[in-house]
Amino acid sequence: MKIIAFVGLPLSGKTTASRIAEEMGIPVVVMGDVVREEVLRRGLELTDENAGRVATELREKEGMDAIAKRCIPKIREKLEERGVVVVDGIRGIAEVETFRKEFGDDFILINVEAPLEVRFERALKRKREDDVKTPEELKRRDERELSWSMREAIKIADITVENTDTIDEFEDKIRAILSHFLPRVEVEIETDVFPTEDEEKVKKAVRNLFPDATIEIEDGKLYARTSSLSRFRELLRMQRILDTARSEFIRGRSGSRVTVFLNKQTAFVSRINFAEEDAILSPLRVTFRLYDIDFERFLDYMTPETRDGRPIRELERL
Repeated sequence: MKIIAFVGLPLSGKTTASRIAEEMGIPVVVMGDVVREEVLRRGLELTDENAGRVATELREKEGMDAIAKRCIPKIREKLEERGVVVVDGIRGIAEVETFRKEFGDDFILINVEAPLEVRFERALKRKREDDVKTPEELKRRDERELSWSMREAIKIADITVENTDTIDEFEDKIRAILSHFLPRVEVEIETDVFPTEDEEKVKKAVRNLFPDATIEIEDGKLYARTSSLSRFRELLRMQRILDTARSEFIRGRSGSRVTVFLNKQTAFVSRINFAEEDAILSPLRVTFRLYDIDFERFLDYMTPETRDGRPIRELERL
């Protein structure tokens, strides 16, 4: 999974970057929406002044990472959609620290930069209800957000993007960056964990096939997710079961998804053994979700046609 957050002064281009993410099919969590929801919940008019005052109050009462904490459940919910989420609206170092504590190395911070005069021109064109109306208002808004330690957050950004050229050039930059983090295939693994089973052994069975999987067990169900195919692909070749796997992938295809069922017990000893859905002791249900890649290429990458048990042609990458 990846959580990609945009930071930058008001009107620097974060909203545009988020729109590009949505166009690419990446779910977006807008931190400012949390503040706007709170403004409306309090029965206040949605203005920049009210939004700023409410944001400041939330941080004073609940900590400088208050809004980040409120966003975490929204982010985790969105991660279920694709395993990648864009976060729009980092305002300070405390928020970055909270996200990095929660998501570790999967959290990527991108700084969007643009000079004040360019940003003010965008405010005039955008005509949003809570936007600034004068350069002085924009300066005050900059000062307010910098007072929340935004400057410190900007300094530790993993990537900085300058937004001083045309909108098309900026959009191309954002698409190129996001494409780098966007998985073409995601793997979801599910299985029942019975009271007679050792949870750690079930987790090991999953990790033997997908070492990088994140795993949760809740109410007798295991849920795992990864975007790494390397170990599973390697085992198919080591066991010389490419023809069998190819047939199972074709049989399990439904649109942009491929679902196969694997024996849990043999997975515990790092072996792939395909099973039926209603197998005893509940098999591992493994679903491959395909994004921006056709099924035939995925099939040839994972399970190429063979001659005498060996691949006729190997694809080095998807």
